[in-house]
Amino acid sequence: MVDQPDAEAGDDMTLWQHEWRLLTRQRLAVVSIILLAVLSAAAVFAGLAEVQRQQHVIERIQPQQRADEAAIARWVSVDGDPGNAAYYTAHATWDSPTAMAFAALGQRDVAPYVLRVRALGLEGQLQESESYNAELALPGRFDWAFVLTYLLPIFLIGLLHDSKSSEREAGRAQMLALMARSPILLWGRRIALRAGLSWLALTLPLAIGATLAGASVAQALPFALTGLAYTLIWTLLILLITRAARASVANAAILSALWLLVTLILPTLALLAINDRHPVRQGVELTLAQREKVHAGWDRPKDETMASFVSLYPEWADLAKVEGGFHWKWYYAFQHLGDQAVAPQASAYRQALLARDAETRALGWVLPAVGVQYRLHRFAETDLSAQLAYQDRIRRFHEQLRRFYYPYIFNERPFREADFSRAPRWPTVSGE
Repeated sequence: MVDQPDAEAGDDMTLWQHEWRLLTRQRLAVVSIILLAVLSAAAVFAGLAEVQRQQHVIERIQPQQRADEAAIARWVSVDGDPGNAAYYTAHATWDSPTAMAFAALGQRDVAPYVLRVRALGLEGQLQESESYNAELALPGRFDWAFVLTYLLPIFLIGLLHDSKSSEREAGRAQMLALMARSPILLWGRRIALRAGLSWLALTLPLAIGATLAGASVAQALPFALTGLAYTLIWTLLILLITRAARASVANAAILSALWLLVTLILPTLALLAINDRHPVRQGVELTLAQREKVHAGWDRPKDETMASFVSLYPEWADLAKVEGGFHWKWYYAFQHLGDQAVAPQASAYRQALLARDAETRALGWVLPAVGVQYRLHRFAETDLSAQLAYQDRIRRFHEQLRRFYYPYIFNERPFREADFSRAPRWPTVSGE
């Protein structure tokens, strides 16, 4: 472990090579770096497999959608009832993963990325899939973001906690300081080599995964740079703690406690506080409220229902008169009014989610683990914003569906097999 005299080495490359030889003689350090690379590769593989599974689901649903629609078209065309066509036809929507989604799955792990919607009340359809246990989802999936956020600091602590203290305990610290051309450069090389190799062990599998996923350099680079920044933050924290002349065991204990505090305890307490500040009623409760409003529509006077509907869609005022018993125009009117009745609750639900998201983003400036997770999910477009954007696209598509069926229903125009081909289609390109 004795550093060769810098003056005799002659150049920096020799000193780096010497530091490399010292590292390779430390079997535990080498095994740690290899293990980190293996974990990173496993996380990338798991993420790629999950994204591929989601893509296969999205690809499978499209021919299934066409088959279902063809079967309904044959049945509906017998009597041409447009109400049946609108009621029984479920239209597929999906949210395709981005190329880098494998690295940080985020909301895609728990929120729906495929949803079939009908021209009925939408809010219940949007929220009824929220059946996961949010508390159980807290630990997150084992992906690259998880390895970076939670496991990298542990490996850095293991590699760096005794960089100086082990030499001091072996009685070589003073001799090394005297022999070195610069003690700062001596320890700097040692620490930089270990931290740099840790970052490479984490990033090389990511680069391979990004290539396999077809991601561009511009898409992958923010992940690598975020990993580098997080590596530097933890390296500086470790150097700060190990400045004091403590024993290696004491350094390890303090740093382990710091890791536990910064990556687990404080984020958990802070997120609980945020959730307490912005209580959010689960989407399931919103679904139940919407269904109650819709079911209440059966008991409301038809004239009252149609008057409320016409106030929203005055273009159908001349055809809104409903006589006798059941009529599809009345049915679809109170379906939409059910959505309108819970619109304030839906808006409050969304605003509370956004408020939580904003405070979580702000928390990321104080707690690096939170900040890194937040940024990676944003880069991968797997965060809350991406999920809400998908819901917004569904709402626009649902509006198109209803406006497509209304002329058939209000004019009592027969709906034939050829009319199905004119129905709105879910855009294949995000944002269209």
